[in-house]
Amino acid sequence: MRIPLIIRHIGGILLFTSLFLFIALILSLYDRDGTSLIFLYCSILCLIFGLFPMIFVPASTLTINIREGIAIVVAGWFVICLFGSLPYLLWGGEFSLINAWFESVSGYTTTGSSILNDVEGLPRSLLFWRSSTHWIGGLGVILFTLIILPGKDSAKFVLVSTELSEIARQNFRESSKRTLHVLFFVYIGLTLAETILLKVCGMSLFDAVNHAFATIATGGFSTRNLSISHYNSIRIEVVIMLFMVLSGINFGLLFGTVTLKSRNIFTSSIVRWFILVLFTGILLVTARLYASGYGSLWHSIRYASFQVLSLGTTTGFATTDTGNWPVFTQLILIYFTLQCACIGSTSGGLKFDRIIIFFKSLNKQLRLIRHPRAAVVCKLENRPVSEQLENQTLVFTVLYLLIILISTLALTAMDVDLMTSFSGVAATIGNVGPGFGEVSSLANYSGLPAGAKIILSLDMLIGRLEIFNILIFFSLKKF
Repeated sequence: MRIPLIIRHIGGILLFTSLFLFIALILSLYDRDGTSLIFLYCSILCLIFGLFPMIFVPASTLTINIREGIAIVVAGWFVICLFGSLPYLLWGGEFSLINAWFESVSGYTTTGSSILNDVEGLPRSLLFWRSSTHWIGGLGVILFTLIILPGKDSAKFVLVSTELSEIARQNFRESSKRTLHVLFFVYIGLTLAETILLKVCGMSLFDAVNHAFATIATGGFSTRNLSISHYNSIRIEVVIMLFMVLSGINFGLLFGTVTLKSRNIFTSSIVRWFILVLFTGILLVTARLYASGYGSLWHSIRYASFQVLSLGTTTGFATTDTGNWPVFTQLILIYFTLQCACIGSTSGGLKFDRIIIFFKSLNKQLRLIRHPRAAVVCKLENRPVSEQLENQTLVFTVLYLLIILISTLALTAMDVDLMTSFSGVAATIGNVGPGFGEVSSLANYSGLPAGAKIILSLDMLIGRLEIFNILIFFSLKKF
């Protein structure tokens, strides 16, 4: 495994990140908010560490293998989270070393969990940087770099194959280069469209950009302490709900819809099931809220719809404090925290497609028990699912739940209560953001012990990077 080659690609990632640090620097100079030197130092540091390997490692050696691809992806995410924490750390305030790392990882992995008690106390430049980490991490910092920086198609193929899961690659059914373009144009298009609509609905341009970054990345960082409830606007909530759902759907299907291809969101069985499950969750939560005297039927529908869609797409915005809701509704929201959105979207975590494969595989096994000699094939979107992918999905699901169990045990050992521990772990590994207990929708993670924050930040990376990539990375020496 060629370490210089891996460092060169990580240098490209840092170069790309320095662009957003320079934008934050320009904003800080415009506002004169006292963060100019912070962003100047960080952008120069990022630029130097990015240029150094790009200069000294020849571009002609850019043919990479799968082991190097995994190392680039996993190490790249860790490095970028480390550099992303520097502006927070230099700013100080609520950002201790652990808190800065937690906020950076939460941003890049599009989790949206925060340690901040006073978001509005930050200068606009730092808020923009915070939202930028969402937007960079939503599409994937590796994929962004591949789109912008030159490189051999073979290298791009390996990195795309490593960054995207096998199910996602099958769903796109495109070449690696084509897949990059589809992801990029859908991502940009959705961001611009939501920014315009939020501005029309009454948000300032700055807030509209930041919330569009967070929505399309299914992240959840807001520029307001009360998240979306600050605006108390049905129009804004409807726009955000629409784009949360779109951002939770496979981007290849969105592209197919716009380009009038046969494979689109209207012909996809996965999308139909995803929407149906979300709708069922909204009905159940609405009924329970209304029965508990939460308010009028319209009031219950409004808040149930937003919270179910927010957690069901792993965005994590809030319009109310769900910590005070009935336990029945909290359990439904926890289910959506575990389920997550579709593969091929900006969502992390378990993902809805794997839930579908699990139940199809279960049905297959039941049929084989009744008819041992039958030829039963598990299909996804009318395409056969290989035995390897079936087994991989089942193993992934078991590992996912096992990590949740182990992390929850670790947090409870630190005297964190069970609801906070379990929901916090589920919310971070699912890249959702808010949980319940001390980390409910309008609360934050600042009160947790430092050890708990480290565990939860690792859970965020596991949820975003896929478990198998992490396991393979730490076992590369055995290849």
